Amino acid sequence: MLASAPAGADAILKPAPLARYEAYILNAQSRVQREVQSAPFLWAAQSAARLARVRAGEVLIEPGNGNGLVDIGDALIHDWMGAVFIPGVKLDQAIAFLQDYGVHKNYYRPEVIDSRMLSRRGDEFHLYYRITKKKIVTVVVNANITATYVRLSKTRALSMGHSTRIAEVRDAGQATEHEDPVGRDHGFLWRLNTFWRMEEKDGGVYLECRSVTLSRSVATGLGWLIFPIIRTFPRESLAHLLTESRSGVLDHSR
Repeated sequence: MLASAPAGADAILKPAPLARYEAYILNAQSRVQREVQSAPFLWAAQSAARLARVRAGEVLIEPGNGNGLVDIGDALIHDWMGAVFIPGVKLDQAIAFLQDYGVHKNYYRPEVIDSRMLSRRGDEFHLYYRITKKKIVTVVVNANITATYVRLSKTRALSMGHSTRIAEVRDAGQATEHEDPVGRDHGFLWRLNTFWRMEEKDGGVYLECRSVTLSRSVATGLGWLIFPIIRTFPRESLAHLLTESRSGVLDHSR
């Protein structure tokens, strides 16, 4: 059994880095709005080589900015972009799976161990996920997320998601299970934003997701223990998300 994150390794989400993250997200939203109003619609289609790799079946993950890691002082922004192609399906089928939040825990395991829709208002969904990551240590968080869908045409759609509450869970699954105060924990995941683009063409559907998350920076004395999970979690999670989304869409379309 892997050890829980170490006691004494707590971090505090401070106002200054949070404000920098929120400004970063506003810029990311503006970029999405600009890009989807011009050609090409898809991020993958901005490069012929990139599109060919995705069309051939690769789950392509690249940094959304720089090397995917932005140091903003006392915190780190993780920015990754990914794309996958799902052959033989329609856009409606892809959206139907993405909006079937209760089954996500069956596909996104082992990282998602619980998922459900809390409420819905039109195209706005309020969700709950329990997320876990095991790499040297085990981290579990409860996340409340709001996702909004925008249908642009018969063949194109967008979805944007943002966390409204993320709390780290101590002693998960035990009688002593409890949440840390929000923003005063190990700091593996403080904020989460996603920007999805979906397009039906080439005999299937392209799914793209830009994932932007906020975590703690790494104290020197704990770097050997904490940095591996902080560094790799966002990229690995996005690859897993897109891979299993393809599987889920294909299963639900049969």
